[in-house]
Amino acid sequence: MKMAPLVHALKSAPALPGPTLVHTGQHYDLAMNEKLFADLHMPTPDINLNVGSGSHAVQTAEIMRRFESVLDAAKVACVVVVGDVNSTLACALVAAKKSIPVVHVESGLRSFDRRMPEEINRVLTDQLSDLLYTTERSAHSNLTREGIHPSKIHFVGNLMIDSLLSQLSRAVPVGQILAQAGFSGSAAAGWQRYAVLTLHRPSNVDDPEALQSLLTVLRQASTNIPVIWPMHPRTRANIEHFELSHLLDAPTILTLPPQGYLEMLGLMSTATLVMTDSGGIQEETTALGIPCMTLRENTERPITVEEGTNIVVGRDPDAIMSTLRDICATGGKRGRIPELWDGHAAERIAHHLADWLASQHLNL
Repeated sequence: MKMAPLVHALKSAPALPGPTLVHTGQHYDLAMNEKLFADLHMPTPDINLNVGSGSHAVQTAEIMRRFESVLDAAKVACVVVVGDVNSTLACALVAAKKSIPVVHVESGLRSFDRRMPEEINRVLTDQLSDLLYTTERSAHSNLTREGIHPSKIHFVGNLMIDSLLSQLSRAVPVGQILAQAGFSGSAAAGWQRYAVLTLHRPSNVDDPEALQSLLTVLRQASTNIPVIWPMHPRTRANIEHFELSHLLDAPTILTLPPQGYLEMLGLMSTATLVMTDSGGIQEETTALGIPCMTLRENTERPITVEEGTNIVVGRDPDAIMSTLRDICATGGKRGRIPELWDGHAAERIAHHLADWLASQHLNL
């Protein structure tokens, strides 16, 4: 979702070299990959490293090993990485050790929780980067506090919102999604008000007690408002492994397989509220004006709380139920769309990157 608008903008910038799109294969479900690329009108990757799953160490090391040969085979002006996944850090490490400039898009976000693997990836990638593009102004102070020179930092807006605004008109209606799940007519009418749930963080789904607590409160929440849950494969596997499937046996909990980007846009855009532990969904719900409950103890995207629709409720059942009931009764907080979340972040990045590369006297 972050790379799609950026690839289009880089391809359209005459002063930039043609980008080479590398898919590491960290997210490796073939059907979902193909659907996501089609939904976002993305070109087929020029290179697929086909890394697949593994522990953080194994996956990061294998990406590094395979990405190194990509850089050895081409003359590279810079390596652009986005977000905070293992691929981000792995590719940044390889490029930095080869003295190839690293450009990090979505820099400076901090949860200040080093137990999150993504936090480690963010901090280290930012330290390796020559150019850092931020999505919100608070990121600037995070970076300068960590010793990064202000001249490297540029506030450009949010690529996630570029994708959302460009694709919102193509969102799949929730009625169509319900029909595919077996609901139609009067049955579907009972789901006109609903909550969306996503859950995948290891802290929530890998610990049996934490997962059981969340499933118990979810069951209680569904007595207030029906819940539609596109379930991550990792979460589904853990529910089965920990023998917790009985907690989902409720008529107002609809579990779905992983959904495509346009389906998720459709579900979120007409939801009464969204419950999630995803960082990106916190941003998307703020842009959509949909109340969001973050099922974590912290967020690396504070602007979604300060200006947007997000409330960090953690895993406390009382806090979850109190906030959910308040949203159902009052409509919840609506907030406003943050600065530069206007659908043009990719254009700003491409324009600035072209000028920056030229100023570095790099051979384009």
